[in-house]
Amino acid sequence: MRWGSFTFLFLCLLPLGGCFFETKTEAQEEKPVSQISRIPSVDVVNVTTGFLTEPREYIGTTEPIKEVILRAQAEGQILDLTVDVGDRVTTGQVIVLLDDTLLKAALYKAEAELASLNSAVVEAEADVISAQAQVKSNQVQLAQAQVDANRLEELYNEGAIAKREVELAQTQAKTVEQTVKSSASQVKVKKAAVETAKGRITSQKAVIQEEKKRLNYTQIKAPSSGYVLEKLTEQGNLVQPGGEVIKIGDFSQVKITVAVSELDLENLTLGKSVNVNLDAFPEQKFTGIINRISPAAERDSRQIPIEILLSNPNQKISGGLLARVKFSNNNNPPILIPETALKINNTRGNELSKTVFILDKKENNVQVISRQVTLGQSKNGKVEVLNGLSLNDRIVVRSSDKLENGQTVRLSVISQ
Repeated sequence: MRWGSFTFLFLCLLPLGGCFFETKTEAQEEKPVSQISRIPSVDVVNVTTGFLTEPREYIGTTEPIKEVILRAQAEGQILDLTVDVGDRVTTGQVIVLLDDTLLKAALYKAEAELASLNSAVVEAEADVISAQAQVKSNQVQLAQAQVDANRLEELYNEGAIAKREVELAQTQAKTVEQTVKSSASQVKVKKAAVETAKGRITSQKAVIQEEKKRLNYTQIKAPSSGYVLEKLTEQGNLVQPGGEVIKIGDFSQVKITVAVSELDLENLTLGKSVNVNLDAFPEQKFTGIINRISPAAERDSRQIPIEILLSNPNQKISGGLLARVKFSNNNNPPILIPETALKINNTRGNELSKTVFILDKKENNVQVISRQVTLGQSKNGKVEVLNGLSLNDRIVVRSSDKLENGQTVRLSVISQ
């Protein structure tokens, strides 16, 4: 019984021994595979540029480049208001018609007065002609009186007539001479009356031009193209000179005003391009131009108002839209690398080395080369590289094992 039990136990253990021997042999055959696994697997990325700090975002609202309030320049009742809010208007389009009855009456009266003044000028010129004719007539009489006086004086010298007749003739000649002078003065007076009448005509013509201008004010026209933003009165209302009628906005360009921090002021110059996003058009990017920088900061917030212009050729950007503005840095962006690229051989420490590993691929052999770099600031897991790398480099950011200069590596499936 004992011997049989031992034999049975031996026979049962024999296959186990064979299995154990077989397993050991297979492990010895897998030795080359373990040697291959010692080649480090690395994650590689392309060198990129950027800024550690994203530019601040400022919120503004779109507005038309220009807003114009049309005002009445004459008194009158609004007979017709041809537009409504949202309507597009063009330059010179008649927007409002005012009652022109009283202004037309005033114009007709002024024109009638002008006609009367023209008649007065004609009469005054006729008086001048008549006065000039009287002067010539008097001059003829004067000449005849002087001839008569001379002839009588000769007869007196011959003793043919008395001296009294000579004296009467000479007195008559002097009288006619005074009449000539008087009539000549009347000519000057008549001419002055003509000039005065002509002056009244000039003044009256100015009155007529003013009345016509006032009559034109009964038609209120759009000074520029745009859209009606607001109606400030209604048809049938009586407006006074200076009374507001409608507000027009010019959307050929839109402006955005934002108040920026003084920390961003050094990056802002007139004419600089800025990035603008409109929530109304989430899939579209816009580029604006800095049009105005306020010379003074707001007293309470210490922020500086900045005006940005956006071109709007299709005028699809309306007023009152939310705008998000970012001002980029004027400097060229530095090279940025992940901090992990500086921890390849020091995975447990927080201190960053100044050595990175650059991928060097030659035919079927992939190696890494160590390179010393000059570091700048670091933030959010990224570090600025001031010197030592170029944009054509590909760097190792993670490795399954420590690396050495010239070491052969395997690229991981997530490598760039």
